[in-house]
Amino acid sequence: MTDFAQNLINGTLLGGLYALIAIGYTMVYGILRLINFAHGDILMWGVYFALYAVVAFSMPWWLGFLAGIALAGLLGFSVEKVAYRPLRDAPRISSLITAIGISFFLESLAVVVFGGIPKSFNIYPKFFNHTLIFGHLRIQTLTFFILGVTFLLLFGVLWLLYRTKTGTAMRAIATDIPTTSLMGANVDNIISLTFIIGSMLAATSGIMWAMRYPQVQPYMGFVPGMKAFIAAVIGGIGSVPGALVGGFLLGMTEILIVGFFPNLAGYRDAFAYIILIVLLMFRPTGIFAIYSEQKV
Repeated sequence: MTDFAQNLINGTLLGGLYALIAIGYTMVYGILRLINFAHGDILMWGVYFALYAVVAFSMPWWLGFLAGIALAGLLGFSVEKVAYRPLRDAPRISSLITAIGISFFLESLAVVVFGGIPKSFNIYPKFFNHTLIFGHLRIQTLTFFILGVTFLLLFGVLWLLYRTKTGTAMRAIATDIPTTSLMGANVDNIISLTFIIGSMLAATSGIMWAMRYPQVQPYMGFVPGMKAFIAAVIGGIGSVPGALVGGFLLGMTEILIVGFFPNLAGYRDAFAYIILIVLLMFRPTGIFAIYSEQKV
Protein backbone atom coordinates (compact mmCIF):
# COMPACT_ATOMS: atom_id res chain seq x y z
CA MET A 1 0.00 0.00 0.00
CA THR A 2 2.87 2.36 0.80
CA ASP A 3 4.49 1.67 -2.56
CA PHE A 4 1.19 2.41 -4.29
CA ALA A 5 0.81 5.74 -2.45
CA GLN A 6 4.41 6.70 -3.28
CA ASN A 7 3.92 5.85 -6.94
CA LEU A 8 0.58 7.69 -6.99
CA ILE A 9 2.26 10.86 -5.73
CA ASN A 10 5.04 10.55 -8.31
CA GLY A 11 2.48 9.85 -11.04
CA THR A 12 0.45 12.91 -10.07
CA LEU A 13 3.61 15.00 -10.23
CA LEU A 14 4.55 13.76 -13.70
CA GLY A 15 0.97 13.93 -14.94
CA GLY A 16 0.67 17.56 -13.86
CA LEU A 17 3.73 18.47 -15.91
CA TYR A 18 2.31 16.66 -18.94
CA ALA A 19 -1.03 18.41 -18.45
CA LEU A 20 0.53 21.89 -18.44
CA ILE A 21 2.26 21.22 -21.75
CA ALA A 22 -0.79 19.47 -23.23
CA ILE A 23 -2.97 22.53 -22.59
CA GLY A 24 -0.82 24.53 -25.00
CA TYR A 25 -1.25 21.88 -27.68
CA THR A 26 -4.98 21.61 -27.21
CA MET A 27 -5.68 25.37 -27.04
CA VAL A 28 -3.84 26.01 -30.31
CA TYR A 29 -5.50 23.04 -32.00
CA GLY A 30 -8.93 24.02 -30.71
CA ILE A 31 -8.62 27.46 -32.30
CA LEU A 32 -6.55 26.89 -35.45
CA ARG A 33 -6.74 23.09 -36.01
CA LEU A 34 -2.94 23.22 -35.92
CA ILE A 35 -0.61 20.77 -34.17
CA ASN A 36 2.20 23.05 -33.00
CA PHE A 37 5.08 20.58 -33.05
CA ALA A 38 7.43 23.39 -31.99
CA HIS A 39 5.71 23.49 -28.60
CA GLY A 40 8.23 21.20 -26.92
CA ASP A 41 11.12 23.24 -28.32
CA ILE A 42 9.66 26.45 -26.91
CA LEU A 43 9.66 24.60 -23.58
CA MET A 44 13.38 23.94 -24.04
CA TRP A 45 14.12 27.58 -24.91
CA GLY A 46 12.22 28.72 -21.83
CA VAL A 47 14.46 26.57 -19.63
CA TYR A 48 17.59 27.98 -21.28
CA PHE A 49 16.25 31.53 -20.87
CA ALA A 50 15.74 30.91 -17.16
CA LEU A 51 19.16 29.30 -16.76
CA TYR A 52 21.04 32.16 -18.38
CA ALA A 53 18.94 34.80 -16.62
CA VAL A 54 20.21 33.40 -13.30
CA VAL A 55 23.76 32.45 -14.33
CA ALA A 56 24.70 35.20 -16.79
CA PHE A 57 22.64 38.10 -15.42
CA SER A 58 22.81 37.17 -11.72
CA MET A 59 19.06 37.38 -11.22
CA PRO A 60 17.47 35.77 -8.14
CA TRP A 61 16.26 32.29 -9.03
CA TRP A 62 12.58 33.21 -8.87
CA LEU A 63 13.06 36.33 -11.01
CA GLY A 64 15.15 34.36 -13.51
CA PHE A 65 12.40 31.75 -13.76
CA LEU A 66 9.77 34.45 -14.38
CA ALA A 67 12.03 36.06 -16.99
CA GLY A 68 12.46 32.69 -18.76
CA ILE A 69 8.69 32.14 -18.77
CA ALA A 70 8.03 35.64 -20.14
CA LEU A 71 10.66 35.26 -22.87
CA ALA A 72 9.19 31.89 -23.85
CA GLY A 73 5.81 33.61 -24.22
CA LEU A 74 7.46 36.20 -26.45
CA LEU A 75 9.05 33.41 -28.50
CA GLY A 76 5.67 31.70 -28.92
CA PHE A 77 4.16 35.02 -30.04
CA SER A 78 6.98 35.48 -32.57
CA VAL A 79 6.59 31.97 -33.97
CA GLU A 80 2.84 32.50 -34.45
CA LYS A 81 3.26 35.89 -36.10
CA VAL A 82 6.18 35.00 -38.38
CA ALA A 83 5.53 31.34 -39.23
CA TYR A 84 1.84 30.54 -38.73
CA ARG A 85 -0.13 33.73 -39.35
CA PRO A 86 0.88 34.08 -43.03
CA LEU A 87 -0.35 30.51 -43.59
CA ARG A 88 -3.66 30.84 -41.80
CA ASP A 89 -5.68 30.56 -45.02
CA ALA A 90 -3.31 28.07 -46.65
CA PRO A 91 -3.98 24.31 -46.78
CA ARG A 92 -3.44 22.67 -43.38
CA ILE A 93 -0.59 20.54 -44.71
CA SER A 94 1.40 23.76 -45.22
CA SER A 95 0.97 24.72 -41.57
CA LEU A 96 1.88 21.19 -40.47
CA ILE A 97 5.08 21.19 -42.52
CA THR A 98 5.92 24.65 -41.18
CA ALA A 99 5.41 23.47 -37.59
CA ILE A 100 7.86 20.59 -38.13
CA GLY A 101 10.33 22.96 -39.79
CA ILE A 102 10.10 25.47 -36.92
CA SER A 103 10.74 22.61 -34.47
CA PHE A 104 13.93 21.57 -36.27
CA PHE A 105 14.99 25.21 -36.60
CA LEU A 106 14.61 25.93 -32.86
CA GLU A 107 16.50 22.77 -31.92
CA SER A 108 19.36 23.47 -34.33
CA LEU A 109 19.53 27.13 -33.30
CA ALA A 110 19.75 26.07 -29.65
CA VAL A 111 22.71 23.82 -30.50
CA VAL A 112 24.45 26.77 -32.18
CA VAL A 113 23.64 29.29 -29.44
CA PHE A 114 23.92 27.19 -26.29
CA GLY A 115 26.06 24.24 -27.45
CA GLY A 116 25.16 20.59 -27.62
CA ILE A 117 26.72 19.61 -24.29
CA PRO A 118 24.12 19.14 -21.52
CA LYS A 119 24.23 21.74 -18.75
CA SER A 120 23.38 21.37 -15.08
CA PHE A 121 20.26 23.13 -13.79
CA ASN A 122 21.18 23.46 -10.11
CA ILE A 123 20.23 27.14 -9.86
CA TYR A 124 17.41 26.88 -7.34
CA PRO A 125 17.62 26.87 -3.50
CA LYS A 126 18.86 23.68 -1.88
CA PHE A 127 15.84 23.40 0.41
CA PHE A 128 13.87 22.09 -2.58
CA ASN A 129 16.02 18.95 -2.37
CA HIS A 130 15.13 18.24 1.26
CA THR A 131 13.23 15.00 1.81
CA LEU A 132 10.25 14.88 4.19
CA ILE A 133 9.29 11.55 5.73
CA PHE A 134 5.63 10.71 6.45
CA GLY A 135 5.61 7.19 7.84
CA HIS A 136 7.02 5.12 5.00
CA LEU A 137 6.49 7.86 2.42
CA ARG A 138 9.47 9.96 1.33
CA ILE A 139 8.54 13.18 -0.44
CA GLN A 140 10.91 15.91 -1.61
CA THR A 141 10.06 19.52 -0.82
CA LEU A 142 10.33 20.09 -4.57
CA THR A 143 7.30 17.82 -5.05
CA PHE A 144 5.06 20.15 -3.03
CA PHE A 145 6.36 23.16 -4.95
CA ILE A 146 5.75 21.58 -8.35
CA LEU A 147 2.30 20.27 -7.44
CA GLY A 148 1.31 23.63 -5.95
CA VAL A 149 2.40 25.59 -9.01
CA THR A 150 0.86 23.03 -11.37
CA PHE A 151 -2.59 23.04 -9.80
CA LEU A 152 -2.55 26.83 -9.38
CA LEU A 153 -1.87 27.26 -13.10
CA LEU A 154 -4.40 24.62 -14.13
CA PHE A 155 -7.16 26.32 -12.17
CA GLY A 156 -5.98 29.68 -13.50
CA VAL A 157 -6.35 28.50 -17.10
CA LEU A 158 -9.83 27.10 -16.45
CA TRP A 159 -10.83 30.40 -14.81
CA LEU A 160 -9.49 32.35 -17.78
CA LEU A 161 -11.35 30.20 -20.30
CA TYR A 162 -14.71 29.98 -18.58
CA ARG A 163 -14.94 33.10 -16.38
CA THR A 164 -13.46 35.94 -18.47
CA LYS A 165 -14.34 37.77 -21.69
CA THR A 166 -10.99 36.76 -23.14
CA GLY A 167 -11.79 33.11 -22.52
CA THR A 168 -15.22 33.57 -24.07
CA ALA A 169 -13.55 35.05 -27.15
CA MET A 170 -11.13 32.10 -27.33
CA ARG A 171 -13.99 29.61 -27.20
CA ALA A 172 -15.96 31.60 -29.76
CA ILE A 173 -13.00 31.67 -32.17
CA ALA A 174 -12.64 27.92 -31.70
CA THR A 175 -16.21 27.56 -32.93
CA ASP A 176 -16.33 30.10 -35.77
CA ILE A 177 -13.54 32.57 -36.60
CA PRO A 178 -15.38 34.67 -39.25
CA THR A 179 -18.51 35.16 -37.11
CA THR A 180 -16.45 36.03 -34.05
CA SER A 181 -14.57 38.60 -36.08
CA LEU A 182 -17.86 40.16 -37.27
CA MET A 183 -18.93 40.48 -33.63
CA GLY A 184 -16.00 42.82 -32.93
CA ALA A 185 -13.39 40.46 -31.47
CA ASN A 186 -9.79 41.01 -32.57
CA VAL A 187 -9.07 37.52 -33.82
CA ASP A 188 -5.36 38.08 -34.42
CA ASN A 189 -4.81 39.35 -30.87
CA ILE A 190 -6.75 36.46 -29.31
CA ILE A 191 -4.82 33.88 -31.33
CA SER A 192 -1.52 35.52 -30.40
CA LEU A 193 -2.56 35.52 -26.73
CA THR A 194 -3.36 31.81 -27.01
CA PHE A 195 0.16 31.11 -28.27
CA ILE A 196 1.65 33.28 -25.51
CA ILE A 197 -0.29 31.50 -22.76
CA GLY A 198 0.49 28.05 -24.16
CA SER A 199 4.19 28.88 -24.49
CA MET A 200 4.37 30.28 -20.95
CA LEU A 201 2.69 27.15 -19.57
CA ALA A 202 5.16 24.98 -21.51
CA ALA A 203 8.12 26.99 -20.18
CA THR A 204 6.81 26.74 -16.63
CA SER A 205 6.46 23.00 -16.98
CA GLY A 206 9.91 22.80 -18.60
CA ILE A 207 11.55 24.69 -15.73
CA MET A 208 9.92 22.40 -13.17
CA TRP A 209 10.92 19.40 -15.31
CA ALA A 210 14.52 20.65 -15.20
CA MET A 211 14.27 21.10 -11.43
CA ARG A 212 13.08 17.49 -11.16
CA TYR A 213 15.63 16.14 -13.66
CA PRO A 214 18.38 18.82 -13.41
CA GLN A 215 19.89 18.74 -16.87
CA VAL A 216 19.33 21.01 -19.88
CA GLN A 217 20.13 20.19 -23.51
CA PRO A 218 18.76 21.33 -26.89
CA TYR A 219 16.63 18.23 -27.47
CA MET A 220 15.13 18.02 -23.98
CA GLY A 221 11.73 19.24 -25.19
CA PHE A 222 11.12 16.37 -27.61
CA VAL A 223 10.08 13.63 -25.16
CA PRO A 224 7.87 15.73 -22.84
CA GLY A 225 6.44 17.46 -25.91
CA MET A 226 5.47 14.17 -27.54
CA LYS A 227 4.12 12.78 -24.26
CA ALA A 228 2.00 15.90 -23.80
CA PHE A 229 0.71 15.55 -27.36
CA ILE A 230 -0.29 11.97 -26.57
CA ALA A 231 -1.97 13.19 -23.37
CA ALA A 232 -3.94 15.76 -25.39
CA VAL A 233 -5.06 13.05 -27.84
CA ILE A 234 -6.03 10.74 -24.97
CA GLY A 235 -8.22 13.41 -23.42
CA GLY A 236 -9.66 14.58 -26.74
CA ILE A 237 -7.50 17.13 -28.50
CA GLY A 238 -9.25 20.48 -28.56
CA SER A 239 -10.62 20.01 -25.04
CA VAL A 240 -8.80 21.67 -22.12
CA PRO A 241 -10.46 19.42 -19.49
CA GLY A 242 -9.48 16.49 -21.71
CA ALA A 243 -5.86 17.66 -21.74
CA LEU A 244 -5.88 17.77 -17.93
CA VAL A 245 -7.35 14.28 -17.60
CA GLY A 246 -5.10 12.88 -20.33
CA GLY A 247 -1.98 14.34 -18.75
CA PHE A 248 -2.69 12.92 -15.31
CA LEU A 249 -3.75 9.54 -16.70
CA LEU A 250 -0.60 9.22 -18.79
CA GLY A 251 1.70 10.29 -15.96
CA MET A 252 0.12 7.92 -13.45
CA THR A 253 0.07 5.03 -15.92
CA GLU A 254 3.77 5.43 -16.67
CA ILE A 255 4.81 5.61 -13.03
CA LEU A 256 2.54 2.79 -11.85
CA ILE A 257 3.69 0.41 -14.59
CA VAL A 258 7.35 1.09 -13.81
CA GLY A 259 6.68 0.94 -10.06
CA PHE A 260 4.97 -2.44 -10.12
CA PHE A 261 6.94 -3.93 -13.02
CA PRO A 262 10.48 -2.54 -12.61
CA ASN A 263 11.82 -4.91 -15.27
CA LEU A 264 9.84 -2.90 -17.83
CA ALA A 265 11.42 0.42 -16.86
CA GLY A 266 13.46 0.46 -20.06
CA TYR A 267 10.22 0.41 -22.08
CA ARG A 268 8.67 3.30 -20.18
CA ASP A 269 8.42 5.62 -23.18
CA ALA A 270 7.07 2.83 -25.37
CA PHE A 271 3.98 2.46 -23.17
CA ALA A 272 2.87 5.99 -24.02
CA TYR A 273 2.94 5.19 -27.73
CA ILE A 274 1.19 1.85 -27.17
CA ILE A 275 -1.58 3.67 -25.29
CA LEU A 276 -1.86 6.14 -28.19
CA ILE A 277 -2.11 3.37 -30.79
CA VAL A 278 -4.76 1.47 -28.82
CA LEU A 279 -6.74 4.65 -28.24
CA LEU A 280 -6.68 5.58 -31.92
CA MET A 281 -7.91 2.10 -32.79
CA PHE A 282 -10.91 2.08 -30.44
CA ARG A 283 -11.66 5.72 -29.55
CA PRO A 284 -9.83 8.09 -31.93
CA THR A 285 -11.71 11.16 -30.63
CA GLY A 286 -10.34 10.66 -27.10
CA ILE A 287 -12.00 10.26 -23.72
CA PHE A 288 -13.77 13.63 -23.84
CA ALA A 289 -15.06 13.11 -27.34
CA ILE A 290 -18.30 15.01 -26.71
CA TYR A 291 -16.37 18.03 -25.48
CA SER A 292 -13.71 17.92 -28.16
CA GLU A 293 -16.42 18.74 -30.69
CA GLN A 294 -17.01 21.97 -28.75
CA LYS A 295 -13.28 22.75 -28.89
CA VAL A 296 -11.70 24.87 -26.15
